[in-house]
Amino acid sequence: MLKKPELLAPAGSFEKAKIAFLYGADAVYAGPSKFTLRARTELDSDSLEETIKYAHSINKKVYVALNTYPFDNDYEEIKNEINRLDKLKADAIIASDIGVISLIKRIAPNMEIHISTQANTMSVHSARAWNELGAKRVILARELSKDKLEYIMKNKPEALEMEMFVHGALCYAYSGRCYLSDYLANRGANLGDCAQPCRWQYNISASEVMYPDRVINIDYDESGTYLFSSKDLCLIDKVDDIIKLGIESLKLEGRTKTEYYVAMVTRTYRHAIDYCYNQLINNKEYDSKEFLDELKKIQTRGFSEFYFSDEENQDIHDFDGKVGNRETVEYAGKVTESDDKTVTIEIKCKLNIDDKLEIVYPDTFSVLPFEVAFIYDVDRRKEVGTISPGMEGQLVRLEGKLAEQGVSFSDIKKGYIIRKNKE
Repeated sequence: MLKKPELLAPAGSFEKAKIAFLYGADAVYAGPSKFTLRARTELDSDSLEETIKYAHSINKKVYVALNTYPFDNDYEEIKNEINRLDKLKADAIIASDIGVISLIKRIAPNMEIHISTQANTMSVHSARAWNELGAKRVILARELSKDKLEYIMKNKPEALEMEMFVHGALCYAYSGRCYLSDYLANRGANLGDCAQPCRWQYNISASEVMYPDRVINIDYDESGTYLFSSKDLCLIDKVDDIIKLGIESLKLEGRTKTEYYVAMVTRTYRHAIDYCYNQLINNKEYDSKEFLDELKKIQTRGFSEFYFSDEENQDIHDFDGKVGNRETVEYAGKVTESDDKTVTIEIKCKLNIDDKLEIVYPDTFSVLPFEVAFIYDVDRRKEVGTISPGMEGQLVRLEGKLAEQGVSFSDIKKGYIIRKNKE
């Protein structure tokens, strides 16, 4: 029987978690400490507790990542973290190291264990082994094709859930196993502190063994070359295939991305999943065009389906090191309050009278377009013709017009995203 998968979004902070839930996430994943693959995210221990309490109050879930590969001297701190997460009633711990998994089973036997993609599970044999060791869910390696995913889904233990990444940054290395950051920047990728040297510019050169001082530069322009840099994963066109496979959870990468990015990507996949599911149960075709068009409005390195459809796919690397698409909209602000005539926002970019803005609805795949007719600087208590964000939390009150008529903001709620058209 066809089932609708969970949509799992990144939460690099409590605010990003709230935005993800508002725009359609069923669950978020976060990491509170150095024992996560995104150690530099903004979610501290207090924020994690707040996130879990908030999520449970709206019947959502929080999965917490302890998915680094720790050393022996880290384990006492890991024990304390597992105890704390158990008391906070986290919905699952995401782990990859067998020692950490063993500790979870011993310290918090009722805690769900999700096997991280860092464990690079590539086969049903590995999935079964993880299940025997107590795993409730396996986050599959990104390197799997549709055919291999189908085989795993048909042969896995019935109670074992499967999760896969469908969108976000790709790591140059095999399932994130990379030593380049540690070597070049003394920041261990597998300890959650990757400096992303795969995105850096490189000069490539060669020299003849007999004449090592005669260096020849190879195939690069004035910007260097980006031979390690990958495009971003985007499987929006394949949501129908993924739902048919029976994958239980669709995961979005991006704990270090902005709340605007989290909101827009989560919203797009939320509506794509809901629309696709309804199309499939009614034996109709899934058309992904409007969803792909929406994702293209967000600045990326370009999109790739990685190995999902073609294991010999060569359209993976971003050799130019340039943004794959030109951003046509930018983050203008987040709504703090509204009434029929005005909307107050926390401003995120420069605004002018007559700028074309859109309020992005969470519950429908539509926007409320309007032109700025009036700007009031809340902090300086004065009307202005233009304003730029000068400090975090800066508030601006706007009035809008559309075809010379006033725009009503009566149905706009706190947390809604407003974006500015750049064209």
